[in-house]
Amino acid sequence: MRTLRSSVAGLVIAVSAVSLLAGCASPAGAGSPGPSSSPAALHGTIVVDAAASLTGTFTEIATQFEAAHPGTTVTLNFGGSSALATAIVAGAPVDVFAAASPATMTTVTDAHLASDPAVFVSNTLEIAVPRGNPGRVTGLADFAKPQLTIALCAPEVPCGAAAAAIFAKTGIADKPDTLEPDVKSALAKVALGEVDAALVYHTDVLAAGAAVEGIPFPEAAQAVNDYPIARIDTSKNAALASAFIAYVRGAHGAAVLNRAGFTTK
Repeated sequence: MRTLRSSVAGLVIAVSAVSLLAGCASPAGAGSPGPSSSPAALHGTIVVDAAASLTGTFTEIATQFEAAHPGTTVTLNFGGSSALATAIVAGAPVDVFAAASPATMTTVTDAHLASDPAVFVSNTLEIAVPRGNPGRVTGLADFAKPQLTIALCAPEVPCGAAAAAIFAKTGIADKPDTLEPDVKSALAKVALGEVDAALVYHTDVLAAGAAVEGIPFPEAAQAVNDYPIARIDTSKNAALASAFIAYVRGAHGAAVLNRAGFTTK
């Protein structure tokens, strides 16, 4: 890239010299790209708060983004979307927020800390069971069986809110033994064999590999989670934050997200 820019600069100088000799010089800098149009203009650090279910994909995307923009650093902070939103409203220094539901993003937009969030992916719930399925779980109705040990996300986080909506619509009286602060915690209970089943995202089942088994269920279509992303208005590096969001929503980000099982928008 440095060699290409040098060649272009030399051409511009040569053309300008000819123009001056002909008495047709244009104003200095006319037609030259502004500093913000060059990838080299991006520098510094941003903090990205993202839903726990984005851990693998955003780690990969951030690594790619930094490689594409030397001199930049993307610091990632993952957790339950509701807790992240609360921290942002309380003043946490965050530049970008990627939530697992519009409702948790609303916490931030209602506080006038973000504008125009955009949905970039969606995700659906799936039943996760330990390898071998010792509880012999076959479907959502099994979550009402008291003899099974069940994990769900807490209702205030998106995966828990989606589960609650599905149980309400189906009339199934779920009997959870533990309510976890985020989807990764619920998945860990399954992988460790501490519960017979949990409701997690389809993407988390894929990410867990052989550690768990996934059981899709048709009722999941009744509560699909949309994921919005937005730049926080108090960001001290708005250009870098906006560039990262564009990268997430662009072809490179979409490739990573689709491969992980998300549906891109």
